[in-house]
Parts: sequence; C-alpha cells; structure tokens
Amino acid sequence: MHIDLSYLAYPLPNDIEACYVSGHFEEMRRLISLRTADPKTPEALKRRLNYLLLCAEEHVLNYTDSRDALLSQLREKIPDFSEEELQPLIDDRTLDWRLIGGEVRYIDSAVDTLLKTRSDYAARCTDPEYHVDPAESHQNQAKMIAAMKKDGKAKIRFTLQETFKVHSDAISEGERVRIWLPLPVSGFQVSDVNLNSFSDAPTYIAPDNAGQRTALVEVPYREGLSVSAEFSWTVTAPYADPQPEKVILDEHSEDLEQLEPHIVFSPYLRALAAEIKGTETNPLIIARRIYDFLTTKATYRFMPPYLVLPCIPEYYTSNLRGDCGVQALTFITLCRICGIPARWQSGVYTEPGDVGIHDWAQYYVAPYGWLYCDCSMGGSAYRRGDLTAWNFFSANLDPWRLPFATDYQQHFDPPMQYARHDPYDNQKGEAELTTRRLASTDFSSVRKLLNWERL
Repeated sequence: MHIDLSYLAYPLPNDIEACYVSGHFEEMRRLISLRTADPKTPEALKRRLNYLLLCAEEHVLNYTDSRDALLSQLREKIPDFSEEELQPLIDDRTLDWRLIGGEVRYIDSAVDTLLKTRSDYAARCTDPEYHVDPAESHQNQAKMIAAMKKDGKAKIRFTLQETFKVHSDAISEGERVRIWLPLPVSGFQVSDVNLNSFSDAPTYIAPDNAGQRTALVEVPYREGLSVSAEFSWTVTAPYADPQPEKVILDEHSEDLEQLEPHIVFSPYLRALAAEIKGTETNPLIIARRIYDFLTTKATYRFMPPYLVLPCIPEYYTSNLRGDCGVQALTFITLCRICGIPARWQSGVYTEPGDVGIHDWAQYYVAPYGWLYCDCSMGGSAYRRGDLTAWNFFSANLDPWRLPFATDYQQHFDPPMQYARHDPYDNQKGEAELTTRRLASTDFSSVRKLLNWERL
C-alpha cells in the first residue's frame, strides 16, 4: 500500500512559507502552532503544516556549515584551495546551500560532492581516504559488460551482512526500540534468498515479494545497541540489446499512473517530456532520449533527505543536479508522462570493494518486457568518456545489485507508528521508540559483502 503524501502539494500560507524559505524556523513553528490551534484551519492544511515541522528539523541537521566553515573543510582536504574558487562552485550548483535563520548554510556533504564529481579537485586532495583510484572498478565494470554481452547474462551468488546501530544520549536504558531492517525482495533478477541469521530474533518478517521488504526487530535500548542480519541471494542479470525496429505496441496498463507528491504530470514536466520526445512515437527511442537528457545534461550531487524535497523530478530538472534516486525517479516520471510504463528498484550496490546504497529504474517495452536503466551509472560513464558503459546502462544492469524495494513510497509491513525519515525508499533501515519518533542522527547502518561467487 502506498503512503499517502499527496498533501505535500497543498499550498502554504504566505507568512509560513516565507519563514520556511528564509530558514526562520522558530517563527515558523510559532505561526504553525497558532494555525493548527485555530478551529477555522482545514484539517488538510494542518497535515501539511505538521509535516513542514519535520522538514525544518532535517534542514537544521543537514545544512550546518557557514561559508568560513566550508572553506576550512575544503582547505583541510585541498590545502591550496583559494577563496576565489568557491563562488563558481556555488554558482554552478555543485555546492548545495539554503538559508537557515536568514543566513546561508551549506549542506554537510558539500565537500564529498565536490571530490566525488570533480576529478580536478580530487587530484589536489591530500586526504588518502579520497584517493581511491576508480580505474579498477571501471575495469571490473567493463569486463562484466563484455562477459554479459558474450554469455547473454551474468549469474552471481552473494552473502551480505547489514548492521543497524542506535546511538543517542536522549534514549533511556530499557526503552523499547523498534527497528526495521531492509531485506532482499525476490523476483525479477533475484532468486534463492536465504535469511541466514539475525543477531536478535525478528518480531515479524515481511513476505519475500513485499514492495519494500523488512524485518521488524523490537529490543530494549542498551548502550551501543547494534542489530545485524546476514542473508544470501542469487542475481541473474540478463543482457538486452533492444532494437527500435523490433518494438511492438503493447497495452501494458500498469505503472503508468501518477503518485503524488513526486511522480506527477505537472505543466513543467509535461513540457519537458514533450521537448525531449519531439514527434517520436517509438517507446524505446523515447526512453533512450529521456536517458540521454538525464545523463548528459545533469550532474550527480549528494542530496538532503528526500523528505524535504517538495517534488523530486521538478527539483532535478530545474537544478540539473541530483543523486541516483533523484535521477531514477525523474526517469520514471518522464517515461510515464510519455506513456511508457516505468517503475522503481533500489537497495544495495554490491560490487566487491564498493558496497553502498543505490537506486535505479525499470521500463517496459514490448516485445522485450522489462528493461533496466541506471541514469547515475550511465551519467558517470558518459562524463568519463566510456560510451560502451553509457549505452549499456540505458537498458541493462550489472549483476552487482540487491533490491530491497521494487515499489516507491510503500508502507513497511507492519507500518511505522511515527513518520519515517525516508517515506519513499527502503535502503538504510528505520527506527523509532514505542513512545516517540527518533531523530535521523540517532541511528545509522552499514553493509559488508561477505562472499560472492560466479555461477
């Protein structure tokens, strides 16, 4: 069942909106308290206003750095970084900022974004942590793509451990903590899922075909609380080489609808889709045009929590900056506007030595059925001049994938009592107390690939 967040599209009162945009959150909270206590205020608007309080909390947690603090961090990594270099990086939207209390504050991932997306700055970095040579990963990717083209598929068996930690001075010893651990979803490219072990016995495990699969673990809080799970799965990644002249029209009616607040057919997104599509009618060519636009016109950037973004595809296509999930959701939305069924997948990227959370998309074209699309990987390949990988990710995935979610904006089973920090995705896990919501800084998660084997 999808989470109803349609009220995020509701308008805000002018005074409250002005406070929110300028980051005057204390005044915003005062005004919201007055409005929600007023019996004349519609209940629909109260839902919108209460959600805005969560957004303000996340902004304060994520946009932490003044200009001087950002410069100091940059010079720790790049000692010869000059102040004159900063403004162009702000102007081209590499360094993300917003107003907090009327003052400019930069996102805490700004330095990471710069070093990830700009090789010229990464080369000047003196921190060895950032001197990971991507050449080996690119070579592994190239070898895998070549093998998939030769063999028609790749099949790999994986074992992974995930660990979820809860850490906060604001939680009392013995308070009941509810933790939702992400689990593999069976179907599509995934089979033979085995849940090998849990450090703490789950209260409930969702079905293996759940749209967003989790295990619920309920434990009393203790200092250093850490809950882990180990599981194995097999990925069979087929290679597809779809040809436009072989495409047939198929009345596939699912995965074409809007899902507010993000998968929406707004005037701007309709106009953009029409601009990209032109007079073309072949769905395979249209999907490729969307992919080409998203991978060549925009650039990767680490993001604030999705919770604070009012409409992700509009954000991405107006700023031309975004991470893998933002890119995948924009691809899905533009495909659906053009009448091409498209859907979500997300979870973990499991290449040995490079395990991390990741999002990608699927789209349907007959007679090929469901094809895969990874705009983030494709855009990275395009920027480094690897057109083979760029073309590959327009219709394929490598096998280094583990989906935790095959649907977007889905309730967990069972659902959380309080608001999720990411109400759209299922990658890192979530936690709450039985009595209240936790802050996003109260928990964290890590993943470790224990074993993999080509089959």
